[in-house]
Amino acid sequence: QVQLVESGGGLVQAGGSLRLSCAVSGRTFSTSAMGWFRQAPGKEREFVAGISWSGGSTNYADSVKGRFTISRDNAKNTVYLQMNSLKPEDTAVYFCAVGSLGVPRELRQVRYWGQGTQVTVSS
Repeated sequence: QVQLVESGGGLVQAGGSLRLSCAVSGRTFSTSAMGWFRQAPGKEREFVAGISWSGGSTNYADSVKGRFTISRDNAKNTVYLQMNSLKPEDTAVYFCAVGSLGVPRELRQVRYWGQGTQVTVSS
């Protein structure tokens, strides 16, 4: 069974940066597409960024393009989300996700979820 352990969330000022990490157990990590989703109070969980199993292809929500970067280190079984130029509207619980087939961009395309980590951006 695959388990995801997230870290790196916290409280930052607007314009600041955070890097989220997601360590994935098991030997399936290197062959699985990964993604990050987030959920703000009163809103549905939404897609943020995705990355192919090789790391060669990435996708981003329009709201984070140019500010966030997803990457992975298969040797460490870890996926990252570098978040720069953070805005108060980025405040949400961020979830790491393993895709069931390709890059997960919808909730139904996620096979495994992390526990979520809170990101709060103050103004």
